Amino acid sequence: MSGAETPDHVPDETADDRLPEKHEPAPPEILGVRRGAFGVRGSGDTSGYGRLVRTVALPGGTVPPYGGWFDEVAGRLAEVLGDEGAPSFDEAIEKVVVDRGEITFYVRRQYILEVVRNFRDDPALRYEFCSGVSGVHYPGDKDRELHAVYHLLSMTHNRRIRLEVACPDADPHIPSVVEVYPTADWHEREAYDFFGIVFDGHPGLTRIQMPDDWPGHPQRKDYPLGGIPVEYKGATIPPPDERRAYT
Repeated sequence: MSGAETPDHVPDETADDRLPEKHEPAPPEILGVRRGAFGVRGSGDTSGYGRLVRTVALPGGTVPPYGGWFDEVAGRLAEVLGDEGAPSFDEAIEKVVVDRGEITFYVRRQYILEVVRNFRDDPALRYEFCSGVSGVHYPGDKDRELHAVYHLLSMTHNRRIRLEVACPDADPHIPSVVEVYPTADWHEREAYDFFGIVFDGHPGLTRIQMPDDWPGHPQRKDYPLGGIPVEYKGATIPPPDERRAYT
C-alpha cells in the first residue's frame, strides 16, 4: 500500500470511545450577582476587575436521556438503589446534571454512604477511586450554603463522574466517606479546614493547613479579605478597599 492510499476498513468506535451527545440542562437556579473581583465597592478595587458583573447560579437538572454511557451509569445506579432496604434513586438523588460533557449526581446528604458504596462495589459501575473532595460556599443558596463535591474515577471502565452534597450553615454536617474511600481522609480534612464542613465519622477531623486555633474558615465567601496580621517585621495585609489605587 502506498503512502497515499487509505485502508478499506476503519474500525467502528465503541460506545465508550465516543463522546456523549450534548444535552442542555434545565434553566439555572440564580443565587445572586457578584460585582468586582473581590466584592469591593467604589474605587478601592485595584485588581482591574472592578466593573466585572457575574451571575452566581447553580445548574438546573438535566432530563434523561443523558447521552452515551451516562444513561448506562444512571440506569444501573437506579437499579441497585432500588434493592430491598436501600433508598430509591429518587430518594437519594436530588437531580442529575449533564453539562460540558460531564455528569454530576446531586446526592441528599443522609444517603451519601449508600450511594458511594454502590458506585464502588457494583461490577457494572466499579468506581474504585475517589480522587478528591472539594468544598464550595454559596451564601445565596438558602439552607444549602455549603457543598461538598466528590470526584470519582472508574479505572475498570475509564469513566469519571462527580457527586455533590449540600448542607446548611446552621447544620454543616455530612457523613464521612473515608470508610468507603480511604483517600478522602486528607481531602475531607481540607474541606473542613477551609469551609467548616464537618464530616461525621471521620477518623481524625482536624485542620490540615491552618493552625489549630485559627478563627474561621478562610475559603468561605463571608471570610474577610486581607487585614490578617503577618508575622514578618510587624507587617499587615490591608483589606482590598484600603489598598492604594494605581491609575
